[in-house]
Amino acid sequence: MKIANKTTSAVALVKEALEKAKKYEDYHIFVSLNEEAALKKAKEIDDKIKKGEEVGALAGVPYACKDNFLSPEGNTTASSKILEPFHSPITATAIKKLEDAGAIMIGRANLDSFAHGSSTENSYFGPTKNSKDKTRVAGGSSGGSAVAVALDIVEFATGTDTGGSIRQPASFNGVYGFKPTYGTISRYGVVAMASSLDCVGFFAKSPEDIDLLMSITAGQDENDMTTLPDFYGQEGYSRTSKVGIIKGFDQGLNDDIKNAYEQEIAKLKEKGYEIVELDMPTLKYALPVYYIIQPAEVASNLSRHDGVRYGFRAENIESLADVYGKSRSEGFMPENKRRIMIGNFVLSSGFYDAYYLKAQQARTLIIKEYDAAFEKCDFLLTPVSPNPAFKLGEKTSDPLSMYMEDVLSVPLNLAGLPGLAIPVGETAEGLSLGLQIVGPRRSDKALLAFASQIKEEK
Repeated sequence: MKIANKTTSAVALVKEALEKAKKYEDYHIFVSLNEEAALKKAKEIDDKIKKGEEVGALAGVPYACKDNFLSPEGNTTASSKILEPFHSPITATAIKKLEDAGAIMIGRANLDSFAHGSSTENSYFGPTKNSKDKTRVAGGSSGGSAVAVALDIVEFATGTDTGGSIRQPASFNGVYGFKPTYGTISRYGVVAMASSLDCVGFFAKSPEDIDLLMSITAGQDENDMTTLPDFYGQEGYSRTSKVGIIKGFDQGLNDDIKNAYEQEIAKLKEKGYEIVELDMPTLKYALPVYYIIQPAEVASNLSRHDGVRYGFRAENIESLADVYGKSRSEGFMPENKRRIMIGNFVLSSGFYDAYYLKAQQARTLIIKEYDAAFEKCDFLLTPVSPNPAFKLGEKTSDPLSMYMEDVLSVPLNLAGLPGLAIPVGETAEGLSLGLQIVGPRRSDKALLAFASQIKEEK
């Protein structure tokens, strides 16, 4: 709006964002900056405004792009060695829609390599630091995107969420993070992690900003057969009255998160919302189900990175087996290899029925349990993560402890539901605390409206 009213310029906004990005360089937010192209686009937008030409709803707005979205500007690395030299010939559908609306990408944000992780410590380029405490993790996998918004470098950032990769870092950094209904935004041009779980979403400073971003990017895409017909904005919204809480979801929580959760429930009651307690026993199986299905899909998706067609190829190759073996061994991070091995194991002959098939059957039960829950309430309120941001290096040698950070976030991805991380305060040490609002499938706009409503009521 300020750009359209000529009280500032796109070039000025982009320069300011780039200066902030350089100022906070020690947080290791960006894998690369897009300075020259960003300033060129900003000047083009300013020239259009001077001529009285129409510009998009996001004209001149700088944003950070998680580095697993393809675009010809710079290299798309997914924060991995094996893709480090990859220059994409295509643009991801979500990025094209944002940039057609005038948004300007100032840089590619750091992430766990191939989005495998909950801390951004699995990045080939090193970890991103938490916006409130540089000795702690940013969360993951979209840590760079979350911190870019939290430090006010950009107005919004793109992210992907496979098991909490938007909501958890949003919670760790005190910003809003939205995972839409599965299939709402096209995944075309996004480096695949687990195709039946991956969702494109956003980090921003308010639900209203996310609503605008969703209205621009949602919709069916002929390049992605999993996208839904455009439903965003079609559903009506009336003041909700019933908010569900799940029995047992407050067990094992850090005291600060438990207190914040209880206080938020109390506030909703005071405002006249009916709190409905739900028994959802199948959700205790969500984490093991997730860590069977997700690695299986990871193993399949990462098989294309073989040192033959694109990306990194090892040196001193003596045979075709060396091309595959050495390139993958040197190019993948340890967590990538762990998930490939688990995935190939659960898909192997003799174990497919015992693990993968059972996990898919349990996934169906989880979906049905959520469907039954939403017959009794309008939305759910749950924690995002059992802990606030933990220390850098604290969990890197204990993969199971790291996986447990996803215990409250993965059920939504298994069921394809929308979820929004909302900031709800800080610990005594100043660490951000967040909760998540969960809605039925295709309730995305209503969920964001509900979040706006409770924000205004505080």
